[in-house]
Amino acid sequence: MAENIVIPRNASKEEMYSTLAPQIGSLTGNETDRIANMANVTAALKQTFGFFWVGFYLVKGDELVLGPFQGPVACTRIAFGKGVCGTAWKTRQTVIVPDVEQFPGHIACSSDSKSEIVVPLFDGEHVIAVLDVDSDRPDDFDMTDGKYLAEIGGMALNGR
Repeated sequence: MAENIVIPRNASKEEMYSTLAPQIGSLTGNETDRIANMANVTAALKQTFGFFWVGFYLVKGDELVLGPFQGPVACTRIAFGKGVCGTAWKTRQTVIVPDVEQFPGHIACSSDSKSEIVVPLFDGEHVIAVLDVDSDRPDDFDMTDGKYLAEIGGMALNGR
């Protein structure tokens, strides 16, 4: 079955996310395979917003392991508490970095990345993955992104 993502032209960021979220819900709602859902979510986010890199890292023991993504090749493993992804996992909070060069311990998978947001995703009380989005523009993310990426990331993992 072919799927299309339809977003109005010249919409605000909030309008884009609020239009995208139910479409992602339709894509993931009846699918129980998390990998399939994460793959579609990364594609939908990249297609809609044109982000430089969008992907999931999955908690495996004491590190994050690369999952489905869209964009250039990426770091495969990230230790707990290291870089932006490991920090979001450790603090259990969304981390927004306006300028990755200013983030202590930033892991530079690509020098083209200028800003980043990482959202921890939970199964009950446990962080089981993070949704990582990079932009090639500085200061590209805010709490609107954080709110909707948490919702959309949850759809990928929980199929709702």
